Amino acid sequence: MSRWFHDGEPANVVSIDDRAFQYGDGLFETIAIRHGEPRLWNYHVDRLVMGCERLQIAAPDVPTLRKQLDDAVTESGEIPAHCAAKIIISCGVSARGYARENPTAAKTYIGVFATMPVAAELYRDGVETLVCDTRLALFSATAGLKTLNRLEQVLARSECVAHSAFEGLTLDASEQLICGTMSNVFIVSNESIITPSLHRCGVEGVMRRHTMETLAANGIAVNIRDVGEAEFYQSGEVFLTNSQFGILPVRCCGEKAWQQHPVTRDVMAMMAKNGVAECAL
Repeated sequence: MSRWFHDGEPANVVSIDDRAFQYGDGLFETIAIRHGEPRLWNYHVDRLVMGCERLQIAAPDVPTLRKQLDDAVTESGEIPAHCAAKIIISCGVSARGYARENPTAAKTYIGVFATMPVAAELYRDGVETLVCDTRLALFSATAGLKTLNRLEQVLARSECVAHSAFEGLTLDASEQLICGTMSNVFIVSNESIITPSLHRCGVEGVMRRHTMETLAANGIAVNIRDVGEAEFYQSGEVFLTNSQFGILPVRCCGEKAWQQHPVTRDVMAMMAKNGVAECAL
């Protein structure tokens, strides 16, 4: 069971008139808590503030938000060495209709959840994926953000469940690879590391950013560009990034299999030295 807090106080109800419920009007961040600390906190804050600016929501005071998060983790009773916290920013209650005043004062909800580490063999051997039939809409005004509107991901994730796949990879309406339902994607092709451009749709994950910055610090540039489905299948390696599990190699996608992951192993070793302990093999 999760425990929720609203503006720092325990909560278990949300108004039926709240715009988060009515329209999905808001944002969220899901943060890995490791040894009592929110991993990649500054990256989550950067994306949250950017999202608030884009949606014309008054961003919460960051020091206050951090204190509320720390208090929620402590009061939740979850094991602080390995759990997750979800911050929801809602535009709150308003009169019926899409329109609202801008900037809108936000309501903040924080939930804390128990989590289980990903099995060690998946870091070693890789995960099974599929390419989802669900396509992502192009040129969304909220591209890159983690808004409360996740219906495309819900539909795509249902495909994963139906096929017992660890993750589903999504293409956009022009058949370009974008991201996973809960992850970002990197491919290794001709000795280059490439990740799909997200300027038209998709979510810019904090672990994606951390991976690219870690690689850059080690003299390795990541090429951000469009990746077609054919290039994806022809790549030499594929790996996924996510704020909770860090990096996982991809073992297969449908009938395509990748047996070796030498570049991915090197990237995982770098990440293990930069705060993502799960990547240590």
